[in-house]
Amino acid sequence: MSPPTSASPALSTHDLSLDQAQAVVEAARAKAVEIDTKMDIAVVDAGCNLKAFARMDGAWLGSIDIAIKKARTARYFDMPTGEIGKLAQPGGPLFNIEHSNGGLISFPGGVPLHAADGSVIGAIGVSGSSVEADHEVATAGAKAI
Repeated sequence: MSPPTSASPALSTHDLSLDQAQAVVEAARAKAVEIDTKMDIAVVDAGCNLKAFARMDGAWLGSIDIAIKKARTARYFDMPTGEIGKLAQPGGPLFNIEHSNGGLISFPGGVPLHAADGSVIGAIGVSGSSVEADHEVATAGAKAI
C-alpha cells in the first residue's frame, strides 16, 4: 500500500458542541412539557457517544435505554428511526437490522442532527410516550441546531 500523496483529500469531521447538545435537550424538553408528556432525551455526537441526557421527572426508567439506542440508531444510519423501521419490516431490505450494533431501535423517536452545511453532527433519541409524540419531541429538539 502506498503512502498518501498530497493529492489525497483531507478528512474533516464536524461534531456537536456541548452547548448545541444542551440546546437540543432543552428544546425537546420544552416540547414535551407543551404536549404534557414525560420523556427521556438522549443526544449523541458524530461518533455516537452520549453528549447530553435528561430524564424528566417521572419519565419511565425503561425508556432511558430506548432513548439512547434511538439516538445511536439515527446516527449510525443518518436517518430518522421511523424510516429505518419501514425498511425493517418482514420482507424489507433491512429486516432484522435491530439485532445489529448491540441492539437498535427501529421505530420513531430518533432523528439525526445536521450542521448548517448539511453534515450530520449527531442525533437525538426520545422515549417515554407514543411513537408519534416521541418523534414530535425529537424533531423539536433537532430544530434547535
